[in-house]
Amino acid sequence: MDEPSSPTRSDFQRDRDRLIHSDAFRRLKHKTQVFVHHDGDHFRTRLSHTIEVSQIARALARALGVDEDLTEALALVHDFGHTPFGHGGETVLDDKLQKASGGILRFEHNAHSLRIVTHLERRYARFDGLNLTWEVLEGLVKHNGPLRNRPDSFGNTPHSFQNTPLPLAIEQYDARHPLDLWSWPSVEAQCAAIADDIAYDNHDLEDGLRAGLFALDDLTTVPLTGDILAEVRLLYPTLDDHRTIHEVIRRQITVMVEDVIGESSTRLASVNPGSADAVRNLNHGVVAFSASLAAREEELKKWLFANVYRSETVKKPLRAAQSILADLFDALAEGRVELPDGAEWSVEGLSEAGRLQKITDYLAGMTDRYAISQHKRLFDHTPRLR
Repeated sequence: MDEPSSPTRSDFQRDRDRLIHSDAFRRLKHKTQVFVHHDGDHFRTRLSHTIEVSQIARALARALGVDEDLTEALALVHDFGHTPFGHGGETVLDDKLQKASGGILRFEHNAHSLRIVTHLERRYARFDGLNLTWEVLEGLVKHNGPLRNRPDSFGNTPHSFQNTPLPLAIEQYDARHPLDLWSWPSVEAQCAAIADDIAYDNHDLEDGLRAGLFALDDLTTVPLTGDILAEVRLLYPTLDDHRTIHEVIRRQITVMVEDVIGESSTRLASVNPGSADAVRNLNHGVVAFSASLAAREEELKKWLFANVYRSETVKKPLRAAQSILADLFDALAEGRVELPDGAEWSVEGLSEAGRLQKITDYLAGMTDRYAISQHKRLFDHTPRLR
C-alpha cells in the first residue's frame, strides 16, 4: 500500500531496515545452512550465511555503480523462506504439502519468502507484511532469472517456462500486483544472486574442512581452489592449516568477486542500458562470471556436492531432522495436534487447502531448535541429530 516516504531514508534503505528488524530475519540465526546447529558454534547458520552474502553483494553493487541499499535488501531477504533443517526441511514440506493437498499446493522457499514479507510478518498498524518496494519483491521472486516467457515472443529466454507451474503464492501475488515475471531482474538482484553462489561455494568448503569431511591436502585437485592453495603454500610454506584455509578462502572470494566485476562491467558496457527497465528487457543477464571462471566454479560445485552435501556426515543428521518435520506435519494435518491459539493461527472458515497452507506456514517459520522442542513435547522419542 502507499505510504509517505521517510524524510531521512530512501525507500530501499527503509526496506533494508524493516527486513533487519523482522521476526523472520532473527529466526535465521537458528536455521541450518548445511550443518545442523548441534555440530558446533562455528558452522554457518542461515543468518551468518545471509550476512556474508550481503557483504559480497554490496561490494559488487558498489563496483558496478548500482544501488547498494536495494542490493543489500535483496541479499538480506533471499533466504527468509527457508524451513528449519535447510533444504532437507524444504523437501519434506513440499512432499507432504503436495500429497495432502492432492497436488494443489507446493512448498518453494522463494514463494514462501514472498508470503512472509507480504502477509505473514505482522508488525505494522496499517498493513500486513513489510510493505516493501516493488523492486525488492521483484528481485526476491526472480533473482535467478525470468519465471515466464515474454508475452510477445516465446523462446527468447534461456529456458522455456510456458508450461511450468508457478508456486501458488507467486501466481496469486502477481495477479494482484504484476512483477513482470517474464523479464530479467535488476542488476541489484543479479548481484545478490551471484553473491549467494560465491558465499556458499566458499563457506561450505571451509565448514567441510572444519567438520573433517576432507583434509587440506584433498583440495590440491579441486578446480580453482587447488591453484590458490598451491600459491598460498608457496608464499607461506610454514603456515599452519587453520591460517592456510582462511588465506585460501579469502583469496578465492577475491578472485570470484573481481572476475564478476570485470565480466559484468564488460557486459554492461556492451549493452549500455539507460535504465533499470532496459536491463529487464534484455534477453540475458548482465551480472555473471567470465566463461573461464564459470566453468571452474561449476566444477567446484560438483566437488562440493560429492564431498559435502552428499556426505553421510551431513545426510545422516538431516534424515533425522526430516523425520521430525514429517511427524509434526502429519500430527497437525491429521488433527491429532492443534495449531497454537490466537487469531494468527486460526483455521476457522478456511478451506482444506487454506488449513494446510496455515500448517505449512507455521512449520516453515520454526527454527531448528523450536521444531526439536515441539517434537519432544508431542512424541515419546525424538531422534538425535548427530
